Amino acid sequence: MGTKLKIEEVKPFEIARRLKNDEKLNIIDVREGNEVETGKIPGAKHIPLGEILTRLDELDKEKEYVMVCRSGNRSGLASEWLTEKGFKVKNMVGGMSNWESDIE
Repeated sequence: MGTKLKIEEVKPFEIARRLKNDEKLNIIDVREGNEVETGKIPGAKHIPLGEILTRLDELDKEKEYVMVCRSGNRSGLASEWLTEKGFKVKNMVGGMSNWESDIE
């Protein structure tokens, strides 16, 4: 087996603080459609985990992405896949379960 990639992690409160400071973040929500309907981080792009590798053309390797799911597991997997493909990503640990800021 190959070595496990070290994925940089970020906490929900850090993302909320950065958004409140009007920082432009590239957030990708990898939950399923029915989960996203309950609310997502404002401005987040929805790409279900099962579609992430077929939609790489929608992403830019020059940008950094924050991956989000319900708890941090699926976004962690997406982070590993994208890192292997040369993208700069961070995984929001704790996911939407720990999100205490605005949703849309």
